[in-house]
This record gives sequence, C-alpha cells and structure tokens, in this order.
Amino acid sequence: MKGDRVEIVVDTGNGVSSYEIMATKAGRRVEISTSRNVTEVVEVTRSGTPIRTARFLSARVIALVEHPASEPSADGSRPTGHEG
Repeated sequence: MKGDRVEIVVDTGNGVSSYEIMATKAGRRVEISTSRNVTEVVEVTRSGTPIRTARFLSARVIALVEHPASEPSADGSRPTGHEG
C-alpha cells in the first residue's frame, strides 16, 4: 500500500548507515525476505513485479523496522505522524 516503508540500519564497520525503502505509488507494497545470509527488501507492484530492491548481509543488519501506511481518519485525511 502506498506509504508503507521499511527502515534498515546496517553496520558498516565505521559506524552505521540507515536506508529506507518506501512504496511510492498506489498498489505497491514492500516485501521483506531473508534467505541464507542475505536480507532483501523489495518494492513490488500488484502483479509482483519488483521495482526497487535492496540487499544486505544479514550479519550486518542491526535493525529492520516496518512502518505500515496509516489508515485514513474519519475526515479522510491521513495523519502525518509528526505531532507537535
């Protein structure tokens, strides 16, 4: 769903780096898979066609945080998540 995003924090040896993969258009989603020693985060279309792929060594991944798209409120607007 548009707005779904995943944050990945990776150990680079000299510190940490943070990456973000987001579903950028309606009908797209973000999928996460881990096989052997690779963690893969993919933005895919409704039909399953990969649009954007990020691969990380599982041993280097410190955190993987999923942020689902927020549901629209009663007035039809989406909360921004930045309360003030």
